[in-house]
Amino acid sequence: MNRRKFFMLLGQLLVYQQTLHYAGQQARRSSALTLKPTYIKYALLYLKAQELEQDLKLEHPLLAQTFKNCFTNTLETTVEHLEDDTTFVITGDIPAMWLRDSTAQVRPYLRVAGEDPDVQKMVAGLIRRQARYILIDPYANAFNREPNGQGHQTDITLTNPWVWERKYELDSLCYPVQLCHDYFQASQDRSIFDQNLLAMFQRIIEVMEVEQRHAQNSPYSFERPEPELYQPSDTLPFGGKGSPTTYTGMVWSGFRPSDDACKYGYLIPANMFAVVVLGYIIEFASQIYRNDALAARAAALREEIERGIQTCGIVEHPRYGRIYAYETDGFGNYNLMDDANVPSLLSIPYLGYRSADDPIYQNTRAFILSRDNPYFYEGRYARGLGSPHTPAGQIWPIGLIMQGLTTNDRAEQAEIIKQLVETTAGTAFMHESFDPNDPARFTREWFAWANSLFGEFVYLWLQG
Repeated sequence: MNRRKFFMLLGQLLVYQQTLHYAGQQARRSSALTLKPTYIKYALLYLKAQELEQDLKLEHPLLAQTFKNCFTNTLETTVEHLEDDTTFVITGDIPAMWLRDSTAQVRPYLRVAGEDPDVQKMVAGLIRRQARYILIDPYANAFNREPNGQGHQTDITLTNPWVWERKYELDSLCYPVQLCHDYFQASQDRSIFDQNLLAMFQRIIEVMEVEQRHAQNSPYSFERPEPELYQPSDTLPFGGKGSPTTYTGMVWSGFRPSDDACKYGYLIPANMFAVVVLGYIIEFASQIYRNDALAARAAALREEIERGIQTCGIVEHPRYGRIYAYETDGFGNYNLMDDANVPSLLSIPYLGYRSADDPIYQNTRAFILSRDNPYFYEGRYARGLGSPHTPAGQIWPIGLIMQGLTTNDRAEQAEIIKQLVETTAGTAFMHESFDPNDPARFTREWFAWANSLFGEFVYLWLQG
């Protein structure tokens, strides 16, 4: 370490010590960096972000600026700690909290959760609020701050003033469990494991069991009437029950993580995610709650889902060999594609379902990142995954980032970072999607999930 960087880091440490001791006052200047008054909270996290920004500035100034903007965007614009000691996290330009997005938005901060008490408080509060929401309605994907009746209240489904939108997405039951696991691994804080969280785990398993036989057992249906129905994928066919399915062991999902309706009800990547998080529930049940019955129930469900994936979720492709399908119905129909939204087939190693060198994953990845995938797009400035949720031909930064997070090829990662920072239309923020031939044409100027995921990607890339 050179002399300049030593004194810079020493200055950061001094500032951090001062902010912890004088939590309500402005941090004093160090010889290298200044902690702004609004940054007194989450001091260690901001100092880490500043250190990484400094590492990038000389050789990659545009990347440094984009990382700085994106990494802390969730904290600065979407997080609200409430009087009941819970945390409400909006998705960005929509004033509601998605179970999926809120988890993904804070996940990069867990790397300092064991050292930064403010991050611990924020994430623990989010876990408590997610548990409360799932106990209110486990079929909802997005919620209001309070029971104010905002959102899609004209949908034909069971309504609740707490619920912004009631699209049942299997991954919305998985993300909160992932957050519990990652938070506990980082902090070793057992205080989150109260009776409400136990009730959440039990409710998640109950819903998954019911949705293994959706047609026979499920109370859920969803229809979006005119004039709120902007596109066909915003509603479910067949009286709101979705396309017919038969039992496979997998769990039915009405909608994808893009909030678009599933073509076939068994969404393979979401079921893979369920296998992973049910493993976490087994750990929590047996090691923390000492609840052998819950652990056994989760283990049986996990085995059934896994068997369903391996039996009904793999197809023989004439060009790529054995690959995972995106969706199936159990009747022998398959949807071969991938969508940038996570969980996706591309994200399998990121989810922890299989390693990046797994042969079937490698075959699937080759298919996904080719023109044989109907949602893989190429243009003058970028090539990558898109989604039917946005205009045809538009690439999602989340898809590009996930491509980078699931490869060990440093050259591929560097090229993806280059594409990402050069396609922000001069904003130095990620967007939902962009035109690869004209990045100034993009959707969603403020999309915190993409910003956080970019921050996580660059953080890990810098670690080598």
